[in-house]
Amino acid sequence: MAGPTDSPAAAVVADLHAESEDLDTLVAPLSADAWRTPTPAPGWTIAHQIAHLLWTDRVAVLAITDEDGFAAQLSAALTNPTGFVDDGAAEGAALAPDRLLTDWRRTRARLHDTLLDVPEGRRLPWFGPPMSAASMATARLMETWAHGLDVADALAVVRPPTARLRSIARLGVRTRDFAYSVHGLTPPAEPFHVALRGPDGALWTWGPPEARQRVTGSAEDFCALVTQRRARAALDVHADGADAATWLTLAQAFAGPPGAGR
Repeated sequence: MAGPTDSPAAAVVADLHAESEDLDTLVAPLSADAWRTPTPAPGWTIAHQIAHLLWTDRVAVLAITDEDGFAAQLSAALTNPTGFVDDGAAEGAALAPDRLLTDWRRTRARLHDTLLDVPEGRRLPWFGPPMSAASMATARLMETWAHGLDVADALAVVRPPTARLRSIARLGVRTRDFAYSVHGLTPPAEPFHVALRGPDGALWTWGPPEARQRVTGSAEDFCALVTQRRARAALDVHADGADAATWLTLAQAFAGPPGAGR
């Protein structure tokens, strides 16, 4: 991974690189038949999961390097808002696994380097609100972790949590109001306090400590909740306050319309 180490996005891009490499080590040894293993996401095999990451990384590069080209991609997506993600995954999943893996490696490497070259202050277009390079890297980290969890579940592998979850948890907190808006609801006016236990036992907090609406629990479980990878009842995530409880039924850290979750 090349690029300036003093970029505002550098730390998150380094985490994105590490998360991608961890997932790569899971899928690289798989046989062609194993790439067709179903994952918990309905209709998606392991190949679909990697193909989706390839497609999204490619579109992210386009958003950085060719905003007009990205606008055309966005317009095409809007003609098929519920199917364009599945279509992109299906197209990539049809490739031979070695070709798919090679394309993903090349594309994500280009994305990581390109993110590091984005000038501070530039906002990048996306399917949700425009974002900084650091925010886009965080969004890609979140998706890579979430789809990596799908792959790990399909392979019955337990991936140890890492400190990289902190950026994903922060994104989950920052997208609180977005989660309300995509459900056609008005976000609460008052701030929430969120306190989560990191993998090393450290407490990660956001929002004023005196806030009446509070969310507490495991950072890993909170990340699984905001990426809709686990049912809330199975998670160590707790709400204190009616508004906080409502948020946990809506939370999503990803762009796009609300869904039923994995």
